[in-house]
Order: sequence, then structure tokens, then C-alpha cells
Amino acid sequence: MEVLEGAAWVFGDHVTTDDIFPGRYLERPLDEAGRYAMAGVDETFASRVRPGDFVVGGVNFGAGSSREAAVVALKQAGVAAVIARSFARIFFRNAINNGLPAVIVPDTTGIRTGDRLRVDLTSRQVTVLRTGSALPILNLTGISLAILRAGGLIPFTEARLSRRTP
Repeated sequence: MEVLEGAAWVFGDHVTTDDIFPGRYLERPLDEAGRYAMAGVDETFASRVRPGDFVVGGVNFGAGSSREAAVVALKQAGVAAVIARSFARIFFRNAINNGLPAVIVPDTTGIRTGDRLRVDLTSRQVTVLRTGSALPILNLTGISLAILRAGGLIPFTEARLSRRTP
């Protein structure tokens, strides 16, 4: 999980949780959420995305409701990480808690849909392989990184509790 590589899917600024997982699908079983990932902005995304690909946003990615199913949909669709200039706070926490890296970089305007990206959590950079340009990762330190490395909040908590002595 330290180095991820895949194709970019660029969606721009102010992508909402309703764009990521539209409300019209909320009545469907949660294990089907991946079929509808990004359906609010691209109905074909879930059928075209490949495991390990990245969703790239601009500012305020994940705004709107506290819809945790938006993160679940992205993970089920095979998205390895979301890269953006900023995230809505609740989306960011939902992503980390569900083991989906939510990577903040200073600028995403140089990334195009289809670009191959490498996200290196150890060296703390995102590389656009087409251009060789490297963007520093501005977040994912401390407890957020520890939770991601564990696979999410539940495995992180279980591991911590198992290390306690009675």
C-alpha cells in the first residue's frame, strides 16, 4: 500500500457525495455501491475504471452529505486513492476510516484523465508519469497514515486492542 500506481480519472472542483454516489441508489444493497460510483457525473465510470486507478478532484472533493456509501462505492469500484487539492472534512474522515487514501496535493490542474500516476506514501509524493512532475503529499501523517496502513479504523482499533494486556 505504500506505492500505488494507476490511471487518473479527473473530475474537477466541488464534486459532491451525491455526484460520487447518487441518492437514487441509496436504497440498493451496500454491497452493490461500486456499480454506481461517480454515477452523478459519469454513468459509465464504474464500468470503465480499473482496480488501482485514481479519482482526481480539485477543491472541496466530497462536499455535501456525510454519505459514507460514497467512499464505499469508490473502494468497491477499485479506486486505490482519491487525489485532490482539498477535501470536505467528513468525506476525508470517512475515506481514512474506510482505508481509502485521500491525498492532498497543492495542484491537480496538470493531471489529465488517463495519465498514469504513482502515489508513494513513503516518499510523500504523487508523480505524473507522463510528465515526470512530482507533487508533494501535504497530508497523511501520524494517526491518519497509521489508520490507512492498518486498512481502516476497525482493523486499526482491533490491532490496538489486541496489544493491550488485561
